[in-house]
Amino acid sequence: MSLRTSIRRTATSLNWASRTTTCTMPLRAKITNPAMLSASRQYSSPSEDAAPAAQPHDLLARQKGDDPDDVIFTNNYGVRSIELNRPKKLNSLDGSMARKIIPRLQEWAKSELAGVVVIKGSGRAFCAGGDVALLAKWNKTGEEGQQRSADYFALEYKLDHMIATYTKPYVAFMDGITMGGGVGLSIHAPFRIATENTLFAMPETTIGFFPDVGASFFLPRMEGGLGTYLALTSEQLKGADAFYHGVATHYVHSSTLQALEARLAELQFPDYMDLQARFKIINATIEEYATGLPSSRPHISGALRQTIDKVFHRDQPSIASILESLADVRDNGATEDLKTWAKKTIDTLHTRSPIAVAVALQQMRVGRRWSIAETFQREHDIATHFMAHPDFVEGVTARLIERKKERPNWEPNKLEDVSEADVHKFFTRPEGKQGLTLLSNANYDQYPHAWIGLPKDDEIWSEASGKSHEDVVATLLEKYEGKQGVREKVAEALERLR
Repeated sequence: MSLRTSIRRTATSLNWASRTTTCTMPLRAKITNPAMLSASRQYSSPSEDAAPAAQPHDLLARQKGDDPDDVIFTNNYGVRSIELNRPKKLNSLDGSMARKIIPRLQEWAKSELAGVVVIKGSGRAFCAGGDVALLAKWNKTGEEGQQRSADYFALEYKLDHMIATYTKPYVAFMDGITMGGGVGLSIHAPFRIATENTLFAMPETTIGFFPDVGASFFLPRMEGGLGTYLALTSEQLKGADAFYHGVATHYVHSSTLQALEARLAELQFPDYMDLQARFKIINATIEEYATGLPSSRPHISGALRQTIDKVFHRDQPSIASILESLADVRDNGATEDLKTWAKKTIDTLHTRSPIAVAVALQQMRVGRRWSIAETFQREHDIATHFMAHPDFVEGVTARLIERKKERPNWEPNKLEDVSEADVHKFFTRPEGKQGLTLLSNANYDQYPHAWIGLPKDDEIWSEASGKSHEDVVATLLEKYEGKQGVREKVAEALERLR
């Protein structure tokens, strides 16, 4: 019996505990209303699933001015959904939202009725980032405001670590703009669904900050030089590229998301089924809604991908060496497209905050050795330093508030003016500050759910030894249960191997 057949039989044989008669489910449910509205319930107060856990830290206590409607929680049979509801602000994450989501996730983790958690955004963004304009305003008031900003990051990172180590299946609908704080709410999830609307980026160096929310863990573990490239340049990935490069685990059209959420609501798991077995069922269920990819290969592929891997290789010792490699491509590139790309990338790096770029490079070098818990603890130290550095206020004010086109007045102003001592300071705990205490001791060194996405280059190349292209495709299609994108990913990876 194949794994897919086993999964389907398991899913269709499960009965609702609340029903008195046996009812089996079709593989693809014909549902027109989102999550069967007759069973749907929205709530902002504690549900009957379980009483919210008592919060030992005052960062989690509700504060005056918290918006009661910035997050909508919905209970639908086995699905518990979180909808970020600040569409006019592109669902930018603030403390009010985090203080609602954390206790709800704690509640659902203990509930036998909660089978799958879905997080999504209202409007054209999933979540465009944290509310950094407010943090910049606080920082201008001095040390007290800077501490208030550091406390916000502590709250955000506690939430992100909880998501990264969550004990229930967690599915992120990355439908729309997914940047900064929105990446923290999605990138560590076992299931990350991109659509034609997805726009992914870590744009922090643009505003005098560093790629945080656990990017120290995720980006260095991306293939080749992609993670470092994204971290330093703030380059954006659209939906299909996000999927091909592992930012997303699945790609579906946005028009199917409601039906997919309703389908997930039908799933129920026996108590004895472990988390990995549940993941397999959910993985196959999402794959039912894969309706084809908009392109047969990622935009970053072929010669461009090879160049990025070479220029932004993990062993590049410094920003200066990266710029030298880019200059060589600009002057001696094989094609005009590569020369143009290199020139643009050089110009981009020179417009970013020099200290932020240098810190991000060091972060990419050391982050791949950090555990998931250590990642958030160390990132909190780095974020605290940035709150006291003038580049954050300068960058946020120039780029996001005043929206100036000219380059901000960075300190130091040039990449060559950043010293090793300047960078080293950010990787030490700020004097007189306590380290971040997370909400649990859960930890790991590698994602336990990495198998859910597409095969990595190394796996493809290993399979290619002594085999034809067709044999490699057949082997990996069987291993990945016919997953959408495997054939295309194999073809592009083998092309670079030749």
